[in-house]
Order: sequence, then structure tokens, then C-alpha cells
Amino acid sequence: MICESCGQNNAPGTQFCTSCQAFLEWEEPPSGTPAPSTTRPPRAHWDLHVPPAAPAPQPDPQPRPRPQPSPQPSPQPPATAAPRRPGDETDEPVPGPEALPDAPPEPANTPPGPPPAPPVVCPNCRTENAPERTMCVRCALLLNPGPPPEVRPVWWRRIFRRRPRQAPTAGTRPKRRLWRRPGLALPIVLIVLACGVWFALPHVPGWFGFAKDETGTPEAVPPTRFRASSRAPGHPAGAAFDGFNNRYWAPSAAGPDTGVGQYLECDFEQPVRVLKLVVFSGTSAKMDEFLTQARPAKITVLLTSADGTSVSKKLRVKDQPGQQTFDLRGSEIVRARLTTDTTYGAGPDRRLAVAEIEFFGRRS
Repeated sequence: MICESCGQNNAPGTQFCTSCQAFLEWEEPPSGTPAPSTTRPPRAHWDLHVPPAAPAPQPDPQPRPRPQPSPQPSPQPPATAAPRRPGDETDEPVPGPEALPDAPPEPANTPPGPPPAPPVVCPNCRTENAPERTMCVRCALLLNPGPPPEVRPVWWRRIFRRRPRQAPTAGTRPKRRLWRRPGLALPIVLIVLACGVWFALPHVPGWFGFAKDETGTPEAVPPTRFRASSRAPGHPAGAAFDGFNNRYWAPSAAGPDTGVGQYLECDFEQPVRVLKLVVFSGTSAKMDEFLTQARPAKITVLLTSADGTSVSKKLRVKDQPGQQTFDLRGSEIVRARLTTDTTYGAGPDRRLAVAEIEFFGRRS
């Protein structure tokens, strides 16, 4: 149905236009009889209140003559059947027993259809729209924008709030939850972690120092004072800390047990962190001079810190010339002692020989 005002195409049976709200249906006279003429003769403007003249009576139409009934033909006498013998065939088929008429089919028990959906009223212009429409036909407003977005609560409400469980999809099995959402367990864990951090604070500098020791390069930390349990003439204790590997320290006693129990001791000017120990055993780093005297086989290193605590470590020295490096850890060290436990190549008129001792680390 097309609106005459705005040209909008409306559905059949619509009373008002969906665009301009104009009335669409008007009363029309029946198609069989023509509508009576309602034209009036022109009147002057001063006789507006004069009633119109009554129409003149029309004469009754003449009655039409009734048609005469046509004469009906007289009934003919029934024809008599000719005699026939038993077994003769008849010219006309013999009527059999009359069949019963089929029963009318029962009406199908169809459920009533759903009631028509009510029209959707636009909240903006109040125009009625078809239920299947998404946008208004007049103002193009979205008729069903959907549910509003969920407002996220603040963080302290999300900690203790339990969300509703979602129903599993049809045909699937819900997954087993191996752990439940913690309630009071989370605050307890936070308290335990805080206590652990509090008790670990005194050890944090040591951890940082260990990381620095592993990533940094140690430097030489030579001692300032040194002494020995005994010394042979011309081979004092200072010969083992002078930085040259062609001079050595030797104890005074010679023989098969030379050097066993003998020690070298040194002091540092200020506390240092010891990381490595370098040992040159024998009389020299040259092979022809290395085997002329006895060499240390096992050494016990004792490190003493500024607070009086001591750390000891046993080292096994290889019987070969040149430098041998050992890992040695000690913090705030002020004194070090190296004691010989066993030796290589001991014999008559042979003494223990240590060419050089060096310490590497960081100054505190």
C-alpha cells in the first residue's frame, strides 16, 4: 500500500503510514451500486443555514409480468424385459451390490500456530516496526542494541568474588579442576613471603657479592707480611711471595719427611675477598730445574677472617712445573696459612721447594 503523501511503500492492511503517519484506508462505496451524487446547487453566501430542499418523490416502477411455467413431459411407461434362458449372456451389465461410500478423512490434529509477535516500538520516535526489523523505518535507530556491557568491579572485590560457573556446551564433558581458587590462602602466602624477605635481607649483600664474583675478573691481592715455620739458608719465606718463580722457599730440615707439617703464613694489609689461589711448586718453572728438589703433593689452606672465623680447604697439587690455579672462597680475609701434608720426590739431602704463591680476589 503506497502512501499518497510521502510515497512510502507499506505492508497491506496498514492503517497509518510508517513514515509520515498519514491515514491510508478510506471508506469506498461497494462496487455493485454507484455512489449517490452529493453535489449541491450553488447557494448564496447569506443562506448558509437554510436547509436543502427535499427531493421530489419518484413514481414506482411498473411491475414486470411473471414468466409462465413450461409444461413438463409426461412420464413414459417402463420397458418390459424380454424373456431369456438361464445361462444366456445379458446385453447390459448386471448391477452388483452397492459399495459403501468412503468415510471422510479425519481432520489432522495440527497444533495451533504461534500468536503473531507484537510490533516493536521505536524508543526514539515511537514508530511501530515489524518484529523482524533491526532498525527503525523512520529514524534508523537500532531497535535491539543487546545487553549493556558488564562493568568490571574494582580489584579488591575481584579477589574475594567467585564468578558463576558457566554451563558446559551440549555434548561436552566439563573439565576437572585440579586446584580451587584460593580464598584465605593468598593472604597467608603473601605474609609468608614477606617474612622470608625480611629474614633474607642480611644475606642479600652476600648474594650480590657472589654474582659479582662469578661475572667479574678477580685482581691480584698480594700480602704485606709473610713468615714460615722454618727456612733454609738463602731461601726465606719472602721468596715465595716476591712475584718471581725462579726463587723458592725451603724448610731447614732435609730427608724423606722434608716439609711435612711445615707451613707458610702471610697477612693482608686490609680485609680482602679471596677467590683464587695460584701455586708454583718446585724450584723453578723450567723442567730441568723443577726436579732438583722435593715438591708439595697435598696442601691444607687455612683462611682467617677479621672476626676470627676460619675456613680451611685441602688442595691436591700436580707434580708438574708451571702455574696451577685453585678456586678458594673467603670473605674479609686478613691471614692465610699453607701447610704441607705430603710431598713428591723426597730423599736424603733433598728439601721441599715452593717457588711462588699468589692470591686473587677483590678488596673489601
